[in-house]
Amino acid sequence: MGRAMGELKPWPRTISGRRDHPVATLQHLLQARGCAVVVDGIFGPATESALRRFQRAHGLLADGVAGPRTWRALIVTVRRGDRGDAVRAVQEEFQCRSLCGGASECGTVDGVFGPCTEEAVRRFQTAVRVDVPSVAVDGVSGPITWQALVGGMASP
Repeated sequence: MGRAMGELKPWPRTISGRRDHPVATLQHLLQARGCAVVVDGIFGPATESALRRFQRAHGLLADGVAGPRTWRALIVTVRRGDRGDAVRAVQEEFQCRSLCGGASECGTVDGVFGPCTEEAVRRFQTAVRVDVPSVAVDGVSGPITWQALVGGMASP
């Protein structure tokens, strides 16, 4: 059964053992939330342990699985001028999708939400808006944009 027009893809259920999207994003967001974890794109024991600690600290089921409630608690709204691990998570999403278009500073996960990252967010929001007309094209990675990114919308 497919997704209806106007609906975001659901948050993914991200579990131990994964080595693909969105593990690196999860790791960057854990870092943004103060959890010490290596960003290696591998959801191994250290990532699972950090995730369980985060879940316990936020009153979530500490099952070590990043599901919808955990993702919603992890995300951090970021916009132009912001810096840090949450920005790296957004940039990781665009690096994964190659939406920045060729070799530019957008290909770098540097943690600086500058004009290139803002433009990548706007382009992504514009692409998602084709299926979900309620998506705002504002260049801010807030809850709806995060869900579309992590859920894999507008992926090549």
